[in-house]
Amino acid sequence: MRYQIYISVLPLMFCAVAGAATPTKGSTAVVGVMETTDLHSNVLGYDYFKLAPEPSLGLDRTAALIAQARQQFPNNLLFDNGDTIQGSALADYQALANPLKCDQTLAIYKVMNKLGYDGGGIGNHEFNYGLAYLSQVTGNRFEVDGVDAARPRCAGPAFPQVLANVYSLKTRQPLFAPYRIIDKQITALDADGKPLTVTLKVGIIGFAPPTILSWDKRSLEGKVYTEGLRETATRFIPEMRAQGADLVVAISHGGLDDITYQPSMENGNWHLSKVPGIDAMLIGHSHLPFPNASSTVPQFNLPGVDKVKGLVNGVPTVMANLWGKHLGVIGLHLSYDGQRWVVDRSQTTVEARAAQQADKSFIAPDPAIAALVAGEHEATIGYVKTPVGATDFRMSTYFADVGDVTAIAVVNLAQADYVSRYVKANLPQYAALPVLSMASPFKGGTAGVTDYTDVKAGSLALNNAADLYLYPNSLYAVKVNGGELKAWLEHAAGRFNTIDPELTTPQELVNTAFPTYNFDAMTTKEVSYEIDVTKVPGQRIKNLRFRDKAVTASNEFLVATNNYRASGGGGFPGLDGSKTAVAAPDANRDVLIGYIKEVKNLTRAENGQQRSWRFAKVRTAGPVVFHSAPGLLALAQRAGLANVSQLRADDGMGKGFALYAVDLSK
Repeated sequence: MRYQIYISVLPLMFCAVAGAATPTKGSTAVVGVMETTDLHSNVLGYDYFKLAPEPSLGLDRTAALIAQARQQFPNNLLFDNGDTIQGSALADYQALANPLKCDQTLAIYKVMNKLGYDGGGIGNHEFNYGLAYLSQVTGNRFEVDGVDAARPRCAGPAFPQVLANVYSLKTRQPLFAPYRIIDKQITALDADGKPLTVTLKVGIIGFAPPTILSWDKRSLEGKVYTEGLRETATRFIPEMRAQGADLVVAISHGGLDDITYQPSMENGNWHLSKVPGIDAMLIGHSHLPFPNASSTVPQFNLPGVDKVKGLVNGVPTVMANLWGKHLGVIGLHLSYDGQRWVVDRSQTTVEARAAQQADKSFIAPDPAIAALVAGEHEATIGYVKTPVGATDFRMSTYFADVGDVTAIAVVNLAQADYVSRYVKANLPQYAALPVLSMASPFKGGTAGVTDYTDVKAGSLALNNAADLYLYPNSLYAVKVNGGELKAWLEHAAGRFNTIDPELTTPQELVNTAFPTYNFDAMTTKEVSYEIDVTKVPGQRIKNLRFRDKAVTASNEFLVATNNYRASGGGGFPGLDGSKTAVAAPDANRDVLIGYIKEVKNLTRAENGQQRSWRFAKVRTAGPVVFHSAPGLLALAQRAGLANVSQLRADDGMGKGFALYAVDLSK
């Protein structure tokens, strides 16, 4: 099948730029290609959960990095990698609480327009609010079931957005333009070193993780389908070259994985880099900076990945972390061979530039950004202050890795209560099954020392509920047997490194490559189990008991969770969508808010201390250590963690964390 590029692309591809010359053989040029990724609508350096400024994040600070890079690279392009429109209270306010009108532009896009973005990709979280909303805010007309293709085109970003591997089932055509070719006027030097103005045709092609079909099954099933990165790129890149693209930049929302290629794989960019014709890759999704010479993350230590120079199978590649904390900058050195521009990879540079400076301070934000979105910002603050209840205890994730369940226990209570009622009202065939619930600590320090859930004792408002449940997931429940429940917990226990009891040197407890949000746990007196961190992953769950009896394969349960997990998110064995028993019409966060409103006053005894799991007791010759915010030992003790101690208020790694130890023998 031949895919046609939309007519709106053609003027960009074929128009001539006034005053541009034809490059001559031996001409050279340097072009800075900049990337933001996983901004998650963090427009300003502000934490709506804590209702306080937060200097470590925000596109307003990235704006200053962009200005610096443009000074260094007068020839420059600025692209966004996706996961842009969801992820903050501001995003929820504009999507859910006070839905954006057709003639209004999203706050994040208003800022991007001002910053002069040249193009953008689409991530998986763009689909969280549904196709109708995505169609509206991106200024597109999607021809898919459930979206009125005849409605007026709404306001969207002023730059092209591309996505090549997501298709409408109705039309069998890409949902967005699969690629665009941008005419960029740059200054080059001819063979004699004289400046000349030339037109560089830059082709951009976008990819999203094919796994969106599982993660947002409820809103995408029967409406769109996906194709794998490799076959999509193989189809379109020759077409881009034939249309005159001098450079091809792949904007691919995913990380790196060298497992055997599958069209459905989540992080297919290692394989994408091997498709001929790609000059640079902008990647994301993994919430990490790349290149990073000191990284121990497995995906940056694969064959063919140069984590120092920022190359993936020879292709210059950058990932700009998340939330505006970094700016990706590729300095492409080009030479003209008489027929085409060629990237000189020996001189090309790749950096993930941090907003945090060498002295640990943060670059000053661009004040014009705050002025641009002042109305949306103030409205969001008013929205998140809406009261919902109260708590007599502090709910946090500072010590979630060692057993503090205060921030997930109330989530589990709310989810289990909802599913129990739902089954009673709608699904009598499941009435005899015990209802359990799984929740995870969404924030565990991955993005810095302030990246923890922390809800103080006192009144509770919507911002606190959003802190406890970060994502706009839908509540699902799955039917599993005892063996499948144990396998679920085994996978979650991958959060920990394998500890050698005989080692006298300090050992790190937490496997930082394992996301916090995949550390699922139950918090009920009906279930108990141990995690033996001296065993290899897959052999760690011991003494799994339900109502004081050993759990066996003959046991069956309904387990409350979310659509992401039930549909395969996180790669948990057996959770692939086939076990879904309840696909509730309500979001997990709304379920939590409703529960708090009904209970009114949360107490530690009833809502915050029931812990199902413990570490299996073992005496170690040396300390087992982990990192968290300093000075919070009393918080661990109030959560009943008498086996935790603070070794140093500063762990010496320069990021503000303290070094703690956990005594596994207690």
